Amino acid sequence: MSAEGSAGTVAAEAKGLNPGLVVLLVIGGLLVTFLVANYAMYMYAQKTLPQRKKKAVSKKKLKREKLKQGVPVPGE
Repeated sequence: MSAEGSAGTVAAEAKGLNPGLVVLLVIGGLLVTFLVANYAMYMYAQKTLPQRKKKAVSKKKLKREKLKQGVPVPGE
């Protein structure tokens, strides 16, 4: 009788999935899906959207950069 009882519990354990594993798989699947979708949207945006215009550098900043490099600023 003890042999039958242990075989029955093993079959019952094998029948159902571990709830912790199910939660882990669901969260992992959602995370992977999110990352793949973000990467796909990023690649699509790189191909389709125009380049962003760079902000104009102010004359003051340009002058400061040239002084750092040792280039004489015209007009001085």
